[in-house]
Amino acid sequence: MRRRLALWYAIVTAILLIVFATGFYLYVQSTLIDRIDDTIDHVAEVIERSLIRSNLIDLESDFSHNFSANAQEIDADHIDIDWFSPSGEILWTTNGNSDSLQQRERGILQPVYRTVHLSEAEPLRQMTEPIVINGKLLGYLRISHPWFEVTKPVKQLFLDLAVGTTLMVGVVLLCGWWLAGIAMEPVRESYQRLKQFTADASHELRNPIAVIQTNVQVALSDPNPDLEFQKSQLETIERITRRLGRLIEDLLFLARHDGGITNQKRETCNLSQILYEVGEEQQAIAQQKQITLQLPSEDTNLLISGDRDRLGRLFTNLVSNAIAYTPKGGKVKIITQPLHSTNQVQVQVRDTGIGIPEAELSQIFERFYRYQPQKSSKSSSKSGNSATSESGLGLAIAKAIAESHQGQIKVESKVGQGTTFTVNLPI
Repeated sequence: MRRRLALWYAIVTAILLIVFATGFYLYVQSTLIDRIDDTIDHVAEVIERSLIRSNLIDLESDFSHNFSANAQEIDADHIDIDWFSPSGEILWTTNGNSDSLQQRERGILQPVYRTVHLSEAEPLRQMTEPIVINGKLLGYLRISHPWFEVTKPVKQLFLDLAVGTTLMVGVVLLCGWWLAGIAMEPVRESYQRLKQFTADASHELRNPIAVIQTNVQVALSDPNPDLEFQKSQLETIERITRRLGRLIEDLLFLARHDGGITNQKRETCNLSQILYEVGEEQQAIAQQKQITLQLPSEDTNLLISGDRDRLGRLFTNLVSNAIAYTPKGGKVKIITQPLHSTNQVQVQVRDTGIGIPEAELSQIFERFYRYQPQKSSKSSSKSGNSATSESGLGLAIAKAIAESHQGQIKVESKVGQGTTFTVNLPI
């Protein structure tokens, strides 16, 4: 893919440079030809004025002598002048290779420009014009200008453009390779995350499906079905099925969040009321573990705009996680305060639990990541993400919900002292 991108960069740039170089080449060539034609026109105009001042109609007997005298006054460097009679015979010339005027050139009424090649000499730019004074055709004037003033510059220009275009395409190819590498880096990272996500999700799904399959096989293999035993098997399958359903919902939520498809409701919510309800739901679990859960006052009005259900899930994940990692006799506290300087409200969930090492803090919001404490009881050796989801997606979902509400979530923790999750949401 990187090679293809770099090659396409080079091809598109080469086409654009060739089009530009061709247009520039033709423009310069046309400009040089116009300059030569302007010079020829100027010389022709000087000669015509000279003929009119000399009144050559009355001096036809000594035409060549008077024409030569007037022509010598013209500054025509590298310019040859030919004068022909009305019948096409050459009367006077500064070009030793000139011959008589061709039949097709006689009888012309307007100046004719052309480029001619005389033997192996340098091509010439010629203009042939009939000279008519007082209604009488005196003859034909032909002015020749060397063509090297066009060919020499355009040849050099062609060489310069060819070399410059080749070098630019080479430089663009190198730059394209570099830019393609930069452009592919997010794709490469996304691909690696997708591989990891797929591997983790497969691992999470494999175990429940295997348990379901085992229970079904055991139930079907019993030759004398026991209703109580089969009922327990079905209850196990139903419990695992609910777990799979929650896992799939979590995966779909994160996939929609990654794709920018939030589909969340926007309404005015009282954050204090949401936190109080979350605390009431988690109070029974805290009392069972003999943990003190301090809730914010329900009467405080902290109004924010968002999805009430998802905000409840955000703080449910944080509070349940704090309870799961706090040992018996510990405390979990929910603190709220408005931040008027930033027009935000801050919610902190503090616990006195086992804490998380600093090296692990940067990974706890990753999907399926699990922090396993070295010394923990069976009840607390759960995922570092969420105790309720049991899939390692709790904190990843909490972060996604906070970001979808234009908020931020961060964590501070010290081993043996506890952990504090801080959520800032716009008021």
